[in-house]
Amino acid sequence: MTQAACPWGTIMHKLTAASAIAALALLWSALSAGAQQLGTAHEAKAMLERAVVALKADQANALSEFNDKSNKQFHENDLYVFCFNATTGNTLAHPNPALMGTDVRAFRFKDDPIGQRLFDAAKGAGIATVDYVFPKPGTIEPVPKESFVTRIGDLGCGVGYYK
Repeated sequence: MTQAACPWGTIMHKLTAASAIAALALLWSALSAGAQQLGTAHEAKAMLERAVVALKADQANALSEFNDKSNKQFHENDLYVFCFNATTGNTLAHPNPALMGTDVRAFRFKDDPIGQRLFDAAKGAGIATVDYVFPKPGTIEPVPKESFVTRIGDLGCGVGYYK
């Protein structure tokens, strides 16, 4: 029987093509989802600007929102707001509860006093940047990262992203 007389060959060919297209679509969406897990410089700066507005409106409520990991306005992908007292260095907002109350100036990665550099960056006017290397979540290999840092009243706050 020829393919024209038997529609199964045509049907199988169409099913194979449809399966291949579906597999490619799934692969593409998986790759796109993986690529979207890291925030960008633009998103980090925008999050910091939202944080400044929130702090100026109600500092206590803003700090509570920064520490609430379910708050997507201040926790998106790998981006989050961190804040510390700009005089004492006392950490007031961070997604890692173990860091709450610690002096940001003591935070180091290998020989880099990242915490001191973040603390110093909050002394100036406007938004400063601090470049360093740090492992991405779930990894151990350090990669380039940058934090936008600013001072709002008696607080130093920032948002970092991986370059």
